[in-house]
Amino acid sequence: MKYDVIVIGAGPGGYVAAIRAAQLGFNTAVVERSELGGICLNWGCIPTKALLKSAQALHYAERGADYGFTAECVKPDLAAIVARSRGVSATMNKGVEYLFKKNKVTVLKGTGKVLPGKQVSVMNMEGVTEVYDADHIILATGSHPAELPFAPIDGEKIWCYYQALVPEALPKSLAVIGSGAIGSEFAFFYRSLGVEVTIIEFMDRVLPIEDDDTCAQISRSFRKAGIKVMVSSSVKSVDTTGELCRLTVETKKGEEIVEAEKVLSAVGVRPNTEGLGLEALGIELNRGKIPVDTYYKTTAEGVYAIGDIIATPALAHVASAEAICCVEAIAGLNPEPVNYDNIPGCTYITPEVASVGMTERKAKELGIEYRVGKFPFTASGKATAAGARDGFVKLVVDAATDKVLGAHLVGDNVSEMVGGIVAARNLGITAKQLAGSMFPHPTMSEALMEAAAAVHGEAIHI
Repeated sequence: MKYDVIVIGAGPGGYVAAIRAAQLGFNTAVVERSELGGICLNWGCIPTKALLKSAQALHYAERGADYGFTAECVKPDLAAIVARSRGVSATMNKGVEYLFKKNKVTVLKGTGKVLPGKQVSVMNMEGVTEVYDADHIILATGSHPAELPFAPIDGEKIWCYYQALVPEALPKSLAVIGSGAIGSEFAFFYRSLGVEVTIIEFMDRVLPIEDDDTCAQISRSFRKAGIKVMVSSSVKSVDTTGELCRLTVETKKGEEIVEAEKVLSAVGVRPNTEGLGLEALGIELNRGKIPVDTYYKTTAEGVYAIGDIIATPALAHVASAEAICCVEAIAGLNPEPVNYDNIPGCTYITPEVASVGMTERKAKELGIEYRVGKFPFTASGKATAAGARDGFVKLVVDAATDKVLGAHLVGDNVSEMVGGIVAARNLGITAKQLAGSMFPHPTMSEALMEAAAAVHGEAIHI
């Protein structure tokens, strides 16, 4: 059978590509060997947010006295928390299935491989292979957890996010290698449930891609929560032969031994490019990633690649944006290329972290003259009323143009605020214009207005 478009992979890149292609009139099929929605929906973004919401609810219950009520015998029910998380993923999975049916996207269940001549072979769970023709083939196969050579993930003592999402019991202690979004979120979740947590980070700060002020705030928040933070520290070996895992860690002060019941390896992801048939198509990888042009064409005619398998940030919303751009280019709509300088990022700990654009450190490195406007949530009426005064909004603004180079937010629910700055940067709005915009009071979001006013020393409430 022949399709106009075949997408291999049904994650946030693949399912969006398939649905958009169908909306544009293409006869479309999507190949998926596992759950619809990919890692993000089933084993990543969505279920982790469900776990973190449970942790947040527990946090509020434990602080009942701060809000004028008494909550007695509050304790986590791990099985119920995990079951809720899995239920959330199942609901969203069914949502993707519904969208495929609504848009008449054919689901080909099995493992896909690209063949020369614009063909795709699909081997189903019984080992039976069928071959399909397509005018356009989009590769969106995502990624899998990276492993340290001396600490292979065994699912028992050394975990990746799969095991961390569905623990049968809470460990007494957990060592987290890596303090990016995955490591930080799981560290916060397990600590919220009473686990002794140690974060070990190679760089000199936690959440190392974030602005320095953000890193400092989160480091304080982690330590306040009772999480041990080890930065500028490198894990040299992990011994799992004993009852506890023994991690040998090289620090600035010398070698240190960290013991923990479980180890979470959160050192990044690797692209799923093996077994795709790339060699037969003459597609050569560049540092493990598939090279593409502005509209995601590979070197093979009619074959495209998006998401974690190309050299762009491995984020669900990036893959989705690439999917739409790719498909609309195939349809001849001349879409605007994805703006990789305006990608928001969020970490859903407490307080939350959200950012977009350039850090202050980066502006200095590039020699850009800039101004900073900062508004602390200690000065926010809404934050004070909510009992969530930790954090701030920080804007890095070009001194010459007054345009926002970067925004860095730490605080309650700031992941819902950063989208406004993404839109503002897309439109080229200046700090003066942002400061002159009317925000509702009292809200957390008016901190954006106050930070913009602070750029020019015109803030009222600080």
